[in-house]
Amino acid sequence: MKLLKSISLFVLYPLCMLGLGFYAGVETSHFFYPEEREDNSNPFTGGLPVVTPQPKEVPEQETEPVPVTDDRFDYGIVMDEPENPDEEAEEVSFTAETLCVDTEYVLEETDVLYHTVVETIWRLPDKYVGMNRDQFLKAMEVYEAFPPLSELERGFVGLEVLSFSRERVVVQMNYKYVQPSSSFYLAAYDNKVIVYLEDKRTVYIETEIPLDSLPFEIQQSIMEMMWIENEEKLYDFLENYSS
Repeated sequence: MKLLKSISLFVLYPLCMLGLGFYAGVETSHFFYPEEREDNSNPFTGGLPVVTPQPKEVPEQETEPVPVTDDRFDYGIVMDEPENPDEEAEEVSFTAETLCVDTEYVLEETDVLYHTVVETIWRLPDKYVGMNRDQFLKAMEVYEAFPPLSELERGFVGLEVLSFSRERVVVQMNYKYVQPSSSFYLAAYDNKVIVYLEDKRTVYIETEIPLDSLPFEIQQSIMEMMWIENEEKLYDFLENYSS
């Protein structure tokens, strides 16, 4: 019996020391390598490896533009307003409906007695460049009320604006052309002698003869519209008193 006890003690003691050494080795490994313990916390369970699901990529959604409405300030949008809306509107109107240097200036010269028309295209006079429709119509009204003397000599009686655009403006000039006259009248205008036809309204000739250079009796007659009976006597008078 004593032999068996001594043998059992001899065997058990080394086994106990071996177990303590194994346990101490495992704990020491866990102390120095904690990541291995977390990744393989249960190495004896077996089974399939655990796969950590990756999050799916969600496609970016396109941001819809914020509609611009009268309530645009609710969306945090501040839009610049024109300082003077009326001025901006006038500028648009100016550029769209005004005459320029390239505008065709068409004159339709109409004989009101015989109803004939002669059309001519001219360069737009500089004084009309930049005018809109209303300004041009007013300018034509002034021209009709106070026509040049040269136009009166041709028998000008009036005008009408037929069309107006940036590309082309058409003006109808009406004339009652001067007809042959058997007699004439001399009158004074701006201290110069002018010759009227027998209707006393249509200018026939605008002379350069100063009124005050004539004899006093002739000056008085001319101021009262001096009658000249025919064309021959008219040219005799002009030759005698022309410088």
